[in-house]
Amino acid sequence: MLIISHRGNVIGKDEKLENNPKHINSLLKINIQVEIDVWVKDGILGLGHDNLDHVIDYNFIQQDGLWCHAKNLDALYFMLNNNVKNFFWHQEDDFTLTSSGYIWTYPNKLITNKSIIVDLNKDWKTKKYNSYGICVDFLD
Repeated sequence: MLIISHRGNVIGKDEKLENNPKHINSLLKINIQVEIDVWVKDGILGLGHDNLDHVIDYNFIQQDGLWCHAKNLDALYFMLNNNVKNFFWHQEDDFTLTSSGYIWTYPNKLITNKSIIVDLNKDWKTKKYNSYGICVDFLD
């Protein structure tokens, strides 16, 4: 099963490291995939959970191993029109389809072998999901 770091978290929620491009690059270098929050505001591309906190360039979001979560319509439109490799939009939907054909799945919803389930609890390993992947705050 594929393990994806939620916003770059590896040992629990850490707001200082979440969506930080340098931290995300350090995870990608050791083959850890990462879900990131992408914004476009006033033509500026960036990362951040509730706001655009870190300015990035187009090449950043084209890196292998990223799962780009569009946080506003401008970001979704930008990624769609600029052939970003792997992106999706959701808020509290049970399911959403990623651009790479996987089902991004809200916690505690039904799953398939094409699902990426979000489970931000430390005990996710004990649940034995039968899914393609899982997005987590705790890698171990």
